Order: sequence, then C-alpha cells, then structure tokens
Amino acid sequence: MTTKIIDKLCCPFDKNDLALQIISQDIHNNVKEGILTCNQCNRYYPVVSGIPIMNPDEYREFKLEIPMLEKWQEYLSNKSFDNFRITSNPDTGNALPEA
Repeated sequence: MTTKIIDKLCCPFDKNDLALQIISQDIHNNVKEGILTCNQCNRYYPVVSGIPIMNPDEYREFKLEIPMLEKWQEYLSNKSFDNFRITSNPDTGNALPEA
C-alpha cells in the first residue's frame, strides 16, 4: 500500500479520516504492515502484507488479531485494543496501557 492511498480511505463505520501508523515498509517505501486508526470512533484497521483490512466489526474476529497486535505492540506507543477499538486507561488519563 502506498502512503498516498491514505488520502482516499475513510473509516467504514463513520466515514471520518484515518491516521496511519507504519510498522514496516518495503524498499520502495510501500507500507507492508501498519495500523489505520479513526480518531472519531477509535476503531483500528490493520494493514497486513500491504493490504488494509477494513471489514466491518461483525465480519472480524478480535481473537485472531490479538497475536498481530502483540507483535506490533512496541510500535504502537503502548496502546490498548478491545473489540477493534483503541481504549484508554482511566487511571492514567489519556495514556494507553499495554495490551
């Protein structure tokens, strides 16, 4: 996936813009792995093998995504994920705990 495609993508749930956190790129700077996030509804969509996985919640299985999120945790600024959403820790305000 090229980084330019982010301008054409939106959250399937609420149609807001998405932010891209790049995990890895190939030699041509195409995104191989990453996380797309919606700042409005806090949903996340993984990029796997250069393909953004943007299925609606009812067609995703969170337990299948947990190993990928654990692998990427060091790149995700200690964000915590629950049912396809980024969650915050109420004890630390805006800080997001490890998964």
